[in-house]
Order: sequence, then C-alpha cells, then structure tokens
Amino acid sequence: MNKGEWGKIKAFFDIRTSEGFVIKGFKIIEGINGLFVGMPSQKGNDDEYYDTVWIDSKQTREELTTLAISEYQNPITPDTNTTQPEPEIMGDNIKETSKDAPPKEDVSSPAFSDDDIPF
Repeated sequence: MNKGEWGKIKAFFDIRTSEGFVIKGFKIIEGINGLFVGMPSQKGNDDEYYDTVWIDSKQTREELTTLAISEYQNPITPDTNTTQPEPEIMGDNIKETSKDAPPKEDVSSPAFSDDDIPF
C-alpha cells in the first residue's frame, strides 16, 4: 500500500488473488461519507474516468473495503532494535511478520516466459 496525500486520494494499492492474478490501481479515497475504495479506472476520450474492474458481489466489495481501510489506518510502529517489513494486502492472504522470527532469506522465483501461458 502506497500511502500519501494526493487531494482526496489517500492511498494506492494492488491486490493479488489466490489464483495468482494481480489487479493494480485500487485507491482509498476520502469522500463526504468517509473513506472508501475506488476501483481501477482509465480516462476515456471524453476526459471522464471509467472503472476497468467491477465487483458484482456486495459482500466481496465490503470485505475489500474493510481490509483495505484497516490496513490504511494501521499505524506503522517502528521497532528500534530490528526492521521488519510492512504487512501487505494480497487478496484473501495477508502476509504477517513476527518480531520473534528471524528475517527470511530472499528467494527469487524462476523467470516467467511466454511458454508458461497455457493458451
């Protein structure tokens, strides 16, 4: 999650689904009724913005909003002894860090090629 101040936009974030899809461009926006999640969008020829991702299920939208706003409002508490990575929102999976666990080694995944695509 990339937090900051861009007018009414308070943060940008991406989601990785359990199937491995990454959906980029979600926003947390300050509206007249509080914070809400804005869908990824694209500017049309008429200079209007149109959503490029839709969530049909009200329950899924509410879960996404609750998780994203919770992560946005979660204050980062720096630990003076060690540096721990910030948890990331990844669809239904949240990567958690433990202060007692030793730092994990960075294991790179194998390179992705066009041969990996089944179609």
